[in-house]
Amino acid sequence: MREDGAKRAVSGVLVKVLVHRRDDRGMRLEPYASRCVRQGELHELVTTDHTGTEEGTRIDRVGFLGFVEIGTAGVVDRGDELWLGDTRVGTVLGFDACHFPNHYNILVHSEHPRTGADLRLRPELPVRFQPRPL
Repeated sequence: MREDGAKRAVSGVLVKVLVHRRDDRGMRLEPYASRCVRQGELHELVTTDHTGTEEGTRIDRVGFLGFVEIGTAGVVDRGDELWLGDTRVGTVLGFDACHFPNHYNILVHSEHPRTGADLRLRPELPVRFQPRPL
């Protein structure tokens, strides 16, 4: 059974750059493959080289990119591409809610955990969650 149809991209701007990484973070994947995000919300962007998507999967190797302010509300799905400016960073792996309702950690799979410093990020950089092709 097919559930998903077309959707618009979710976009925003980077409001804070983070520059650290951890090998023992202990985040846990939520059971959800998607999350709705509202205009004005802040969420944290975190890269990882982990690939498992089962509920509760422990995510230790991470690089912190920063916080995004959502400008265009919508639905962020596992598999959406994360773009920071003109750079494709990776694909959404899932969500960690250890800080919710303050914010979600949006976990993004990339070849290596990368930080805001690695990518030379700066505040006000455009952020986009591009839907995967149907």
